[in-house]
Amino acid sequence: MKSDVYVLDRLESDFRAIPAEAEKVARYNGLDSKRSLRLRLLAEEMICMLPQLLIYGKGSFWIENSGSAYELHLTVTPYDSEEFDRDKVIGISRSGKNAAAVGIIGKICDAVEIMMSDRAKFAREDPYRFFMLGSMNMTPMADEMAWSLMNYKNAFDSETKKQNNPKEWDELEKSVISNLADDVVVGVRGGKVNITVKKKF
Repeated sequence: MKSDVYVLDRLESDFRAIPAEAEKVARYNGLDSKRSLRLRLLAEEMICMLPQLLIYGKGSFWIENSGSAYELHLTVTPYDSEEFDRDKVIGISRSGKNAAAVGIIGKICDAVEIMMSDRAKFAREDPYRFFMLGSMNMTPMADEMAWSLMNYKNAFDSETKKQNNPKEWDELEKSVISNLADDVVVGVRGGKVNITVKKKF
């Protein structure tokens, strides 16, 4: 089953459709109140990404499910994927750092920005060049790049790593999306940014 697809612009009034659609999907599929609330919370977490992402292009949101497996999709199509300059965007901030890249939602948005920026550079300079961004656990695949919350979480596979990265581990433990979602996959394919939140009830 696939829900209605909502086209999103920078207007916050567009964002209200997202949790409402999650509730509609939950009702249609007969989810109980606890599962309905979790689906809505995941949808609301995606809203937190929109102000940062929609400055680059228009977005689309929808929900799909196959049985008990649900996916919440957010796609952003850049206005001009070859002109995206992350350094200019970050340079607007006084510190020269991405102030929004805090918490897990911030890391997801940061992954998107890195992918879009590097894809734009490669499109201008060398369309066949591939790369690795080890600290973000990104994977290059031909014209695709991907980042997974599950892979990021799995990097904290020992107490030593948790102790050596207390801030990052604390963010994971306190994050709503990290605790509720089975995975969040961020990818760039064909010039579009795709964020998929996965949850199996």
